[in-house]
Amino acid sequence: MTHTDINTKGWIARMPPVLHPYLLLMRLDRPIGTWLLLLPGWWAIMLAAGGALSLNASDLTLLVLFGVGAVVMRGAGCVINDIWDRDLDKKVERTQSRPLAAGTISVRAAILFLCGLLLAGLAILLQMNLMAVLLGVLSLVLVTTYPLMKRITWWPQAFLGLTFNFGALIGWAAVTGVVGLPALCLYASGFFWTLGYDTIYAHQDAEDDMRVGIKSSALRLGQRSRIWIARFYAVSWVLLVLAFVLSDAGLISLLVLAGAGWHLRWQLKSWAIGDAASALAIFRSNRNYGLLVFAATALMFL
Repeated sequence: MTHTDINTKGWIARMPPVLHPYLLLMRLDRPIGTWLLLLPGWWAIMLAAGGALSLNASDLTLLVLFGVGAVVMRGAGCVINDIWDRDLDKKVERTQSRPLAAGTISVRAAILFLCGLLLAGLAILLQMNLMAVLLGVLSLVLVTTYPLMKRITWWPQAFLGLTFNFGALIGWAAVTGVVGLPALCLYASGFFWTLGYDTIYAHQDAEDDMRVGIKSSALRLGQRSRIWIARFYAVSWVLLVLAFVLSDAGLISLLVLAGAGWHLRWQLKSWAIGDAASALAIFRSNRNYGLLVFAATALMFL
């Protein structure tokens, strides 16, 4: 059986067939990427606002805008990635069914679709203050160049960490108008978190990547991956606690963070290195970690 993370039997199958390649191109069948892009921004908004009880109408609007924006911009990032990687994707078992690799959509159609997504993302971003807008525009440099990293460095997962967690800076700036020290700690924490979970994810493709010449931290670290991911996760969690302490979070909030840290420990103990299905399952469980952290931000006043 071909290993793929594309869901061909979900809600997308019930949509008009003409939409299928576009919805699959955006990875709407796999919302985990949207969650992982969204959650650092939500952490920052909630932490900067002072917790759930301190949210005002503007903060609630930002949470909604970030939710919609995460769907749009994650979709745009996936289109950019697949345009760059369409020839490589044909050679990797997990990705050979993607629309551009499989030829179910043309490059021209994908580029036009990308333009529409970027315009929608810009419309959302322009609802925020100037600092958030500037940071959002800056993040596009990372979004457009990330797919190239697997060709030139063993650490494309680190570059994804820089890219995927920019929402922590944008979210904090959207609430406060500046980038404070807690926001920088959140961003750094997200960087190491992503470096860990995306290394696990990359282990799905290790054999194919080695065969076609794609670089990854999974290949660089090999059987030492578990111990290195444990270090990445530990640094991430310490930086997260620091962000909370700098934001005057209460004891209950920090206890919830301890629960989130325990979840990271569970990931490392449960992951069967070399098993693609296990790597995908553990990777997806990071949504639960992110939601635990979000709960901690909501309860920071306790």
